[in-house]
Amino acid sequence: MVFSVIEPMLLLAGSGLPEGWLYELKLDGYRALAAKVAGKVHFRSRNDKDFSRKFPRITAALTSLPEGTVLDGEVVALDERGVPSFNLLQNSQSGGVTIVLYVFDLLMHQGKDAMGLPLRDRRKLLEMEVLPTLSEPIRASVGLDAPLQDLIAQVRQYGFEGLVAKNPQSTYEPGKRSGAWQKMRLNKGQEFVIGGYTKGGTGFDALIFGYHAKEGLRFAAKTRNGFTPATRASLRKKMQPLVTTECPFIGLPERRSGLSTRSMVRDSWKPTSALFSARPRKSIVAFVPRSKTHLNASWPITTGS
Repeated sequence: MVFSVIEPMLLLAGSGLPEGWLYELKLDGYRALAAKVAGKVHFRSRNDKDFSRKFPRITAALTSLPEGTVLDGEVVALDERGVPSFNLLQNSQSGGVTIVLYVFDLLMHQGKDAMGLPLRDRRKLLEMEVLPTLSEPIRASVGLDAPLQDLIAQVRQYGFEGLVAKNPQSTYEPGKRSGAWQKMRLNKGQEFVIGGYTKGGTGFDALIFGYHAKEGLRFAAKTRNGFTPATRASLRKKMQPLVTTECPFIGLPERRSGLSTRSMVRDSWKPTSALFSARPRKSIVAFVPRSKTHLNASWPITTGS
């Protein structure tokens, strides 16, 4: 048997979920495939990136995986309440973060293709034959046995991202979003784009971020929170080559944000219509251009100082 990455089956997003399906928590992490072939452990992302060095404790725990077995799951960082946190996961290299692999499907078992089996049978095989051979930090993504409306209320109450519903009779469809697996986000967040930072220390003092509106990138707020010294230095290094003299935001910040119109314009910016071009002299803000948006901040950001 030669290992090759199987495209993960995808979830169809919706505003509701079918009644009577199998339910799981929606995990806010990195999708991952784990396999053991010819005695070697393979731990890969959905885009076929090697996770083995990034998450060595999980990789070590996978050595007890039965030969010829392939699992589908998600790498998750847990906060102090045990709730998945994508922000913590992104900053997990700083250490001190609980990282686990939640396993929710079995694609191959001891060299045999399991993808044609109904999900209910795959889950039973996973729980009886595979998971007992594994230990921390590998866990089962357990099914939630309760009425759908009760689950929705509980997910909202405890701050989880959402729910997943899966047709118990569905086969595994690699790379497809057929609707046999569905997701519903309940505690929704806004996706923000880093537009710049205020200078300070060896990294930065605060990030300035906005959100995409029809008319352009609209200023939202700034934040100093949630960054370790190491992540500040790393992020500053990534942003530095992208610094521009053009402000990407539409509209100047309100005074209540801590970045007043006066402080933005004084000695630094001259407004021209809705967008601003800079005449930098003592600029307190270094902006990242809108065309370089790969520094998206998709984690929940706490605003304020």
